[in-house]
Amino acid sequence: MAAAASSCSTAISAPSKTLAKPVAKGFAVANLAFSKLSFQPVRARRCSGALGALGARMVAAPPVAVPASLDFETSVFKKEKINLAGHDEYIVKGGRDLFHLLPDAFKGIKQIGVIGWGSQGPAQAQNLRDSLAEAKSDIVVKIGLRKGSQSFNEARAAGFSEENGTLGDIWETISGSDLVLLLISDSAQADNYEKIFSYMKPNSILGLSHGFLLGHLQSMGLDFPKHFSVIAVCPKGMGPSVRRLYVQGREINGAGINSSFAVHQDVDGRATDVALAWSVALGSPFTFATTLEQEYKSDIFGERGILLGAVHGIVESLFRRYTENGMSEDLAYKNTVESVTGIISKTISTKGMLAVYNALSEDGKREFEKAYSASYYPCMDILYECYEDVASGSEIRSVVLAGRRFYEKEGLPAFPMGKIDQTRMWKVGERVRSTRPAGDLGPLYPFTAGVFVALMMAQIEILRKKGHSYSEIINESVIESVDSLNPFMHARGVSFMVDNCSTTARLGSRKWAPRFDYILTQQALVAVDNGAPINRDLISNFLSDPVHGAIEVCAELRPTLDISVPPDADFVRPELRQSSN
Repeated sequence: MAAAASSCSTAISAPSKTLAKPVAKGFAVANLAFSKLSFQPVRARRCSGALGALGARMVAAPPVAVPASLDFETSVFKKEKINLAGHDEYIVKGGRDLFHLLPDAFKGIKQIGVIGWGSQGPAQAQNLRDSLAEAKSDIVVKIGLRKGSQSFNEARAAGFSEENGTLGDIWETISGSDLVLLLISDSAQADNYEKIFSYMKPNSILGLSHGFLLGHLQSMGLDFPKHFSVIAVCPKGMGPSVRRLYVQGREINGAGINSSFAVHQDVDGRATDVALAWSVALGSPFTFATTLEQEYKSDIFGERGILLGAVHGIVESLFRRYTENGMSEDLAYKNTVESVTGIISKTISTKGMLAVYNALSEDGKREFEKAYSASYYPCMDILYECYEDVASGSEIRSVVLAGRRFYEKEGLPAFPMGKIDQTRMWKVGERVRSTRPAGDLGPLYPFTAGVFVALMMAQIEILRKKGHSYSEIINESVIESVDSLNPFMHARGVSFMVDNCSTTARLGSRKWAPRFDYILTQQALVAVDNGAPINRDLISNFLSDPVHGAIEVCAELRPTLDISVPPDADFVRPELRQSSN
């Protein structure tokens, strides 16, 4: 490792600025190194050997950015310290046995307004309602929707109604709520934030489940108004998994989707306890601290990487390679999509990434190493670019502009997103799933495993170099992938997820999946075919990386419960389902 470091300087330079003071009361930030919207220049470096395509003589250097150490104070919940890869972090464990604390933590809140009925809205509204009912609280959870929205019917079907004051107009709901959970699409937030802010009551609390709006405001040199608090609780999984595991958690206390929380602005000292109560009420097994800025960078980046976009790109690349080399279409699909979303994800979820490698035969390990060595740096190349596009505001601006192109304007036609599920690969997937035995997790195909794990490790390394905490890295790059999204993709296919998840994620997958597809095809796979040597230092670094121990610690903080996803699982967003009828 030392020799490699001397031949090539670190691939990603850590930003040098440190946040000196916390924005929120009772929420201390120490050693948090991350850049603002303008990045430090990337240092030029010379490397022996090929760069990017193979990184044949490059190895991953130790992290140069200290992972974030975020502390906070709570007067209601028990704060615990954990150690992840040598770094102390602070969390709050969840569980239904804590529901009795919710009324105290939500003190001063009479109505929680849940704005929107998209990916997160239905799950969060129902979980909050059910948890507060169990706590015997009289806090009202009210859904706020646009007048004429077809989602009114779905909200009514979930038990909300105008008659009992739990369903109504968006603006009436915002103005009448003490805690407003803004769960409409990112582009809708960007287009309507001024009106939303004007309807917020003084000393109320704005709750976000994604930091996108902060990124949008920062790109214009703005911040939130100062007459209300701003917090975030961000489940590390899509809405349907948040609800499904909450329901399953009625049988096993603490089952659910982990969440991060952030306090961006605290006007009266209540924000931290309210945020933690919100997370506990959603059923989060454990809640870890972040900042709103770190959250949106890791989240938008993550869904373009391991969570969706990169997975979409690598399976298309590998499916094409396998069929071109004579493999049948059905087997190629099983060895790509079924392998990634099934047995590989299951193994990582329960035993970690090293278990994938250790489960292989000696010949299989050589195939894994060949794929890992060839794919790691090409994947990092695209991930690095993607992270900086997110951090600079470029990717956020792209999402906002795309949302506006969904409608006719300036004499140009509307261009809503089309579907990807009609191409040959995804039709093969339909056939494979139609004959798949119940519980079949697909084959552990060594080459596919090597590419996927290389992608996951490259994403982990990017986030480490950019100063993210291990809690955020592991939940964003590992747990959310294998415990939330991949089980749904195993049930319905990658294309179904790409066509039916959040608008921001769908846009990101369409933009970045081809980049991963092309760089693997043009660089990594060409290198393998040309007999490029395996980078032994890179493999050694993977086998000894401290992230494996950190993942084990995180795995112990939740019960062993697999999300139950039937083959006909419906996670189509309401507006998409309505448009297809």
